[in-house]
Amino acid sequence: MLIYAGSASRYFGLKLARILGVEYVSVESRKFPDGELYIRLEKEPRGEVAVLVQSMYRTPNDYLIEYFFISRTLKELGAKEVVGVIPYFPYARQDTRFRPGEVVSLSVVLELLEKMGTDRVVTVDMHLHRVQDIEEISKIPFTNLSVMKEIGKYFKDKIRRENTVVVGPDEEAEQWVKMVAGVLQTPYTVLEKVRLGDVEVEIKAKEEELIKRRDILIVDDIISTGGTIEAAVKKVKEIGANRVFVACAHAILAASAEYRIFHEGVEELVASDTVPSPYSVISAVPVVANYLEMLKSY
Repeated sequence: MLIYAGSASRYFGLKLARILGVEYVSVESRKFPDGELYIRLEKEPRGEVAVLVQSMYRTPNDYLIEYFFISRTLKELGAKEVVGVIPYFPYARQDTRFRPGEVVSLSVVLELLEKMGTDRVVTVDMHLHRVQDIEEISKIPFTNLSVMKEIGKYFKDKIRRENTVVVGPDEEAEQWVKMVAGVLQTPYTVLEKVRLGDVEVEIKAKEEELIKRRDILIVDDIISTGGTIEAAVKKVKEIGANRVFVACAHAILAASAEYRIFHEGVEELVASDTVPSPYSVISAVPVVANYLEMLKSY
């Protein structure tokens, strides 16, 4: 097994190689003056399983193209299998045609992965909505891992568990909230969200008595613009919550997301390293490494 990494995830790839005790192969990636990519692999993967690590955050189009170039080249150069490790997977939101004429982006990306030589995909806390299991629509094996248990472990010694409630900012977050609450052995509740636009949302609470005078840990998979988290923090504070913490797998933090979150009085924001940020205090690398270790044994 050899580990390769695109320009978005070199440190993630290096850590992964160290944990697994396998070789990390450098990939030269740069742009010509006109913006086109130049890519060169320092070692050919002939007969080896090639693990290609590339998280696709903030500028997903650039990272997708780079990934496709490397994946196709690995296959051309004799890789026995190409395993794509995509910690943050892009375009998962658009998994159906909501309005006439829309592109179903997720289907396009999945098809391109297959055609560009990827044999298997490993991702982390994928932003799935209507598709409950990505393997229902993917032609290649697809494993969706999670860092939510790691988030729960992180907060075990940081909060008063007897006075804490884990809260999901909307119904879609319930799957992640359950996992964190299970580790912490605390109650949980889920808020109701009405989206008013790409950024603005309205939040309602069904179990206000569970929130009053409690410390709150709000958990979601992604924080992008921060609009949903901002509204959720406002709501629990309005109800009478004490301290409020926020955790997520992927801290995209677009626009003024950090300001929106901390302006509402959040004590701490915690995320994983699927997307590098100042809040990436939890690593998804051991979770991915455990899965790849199982693959090595087959």
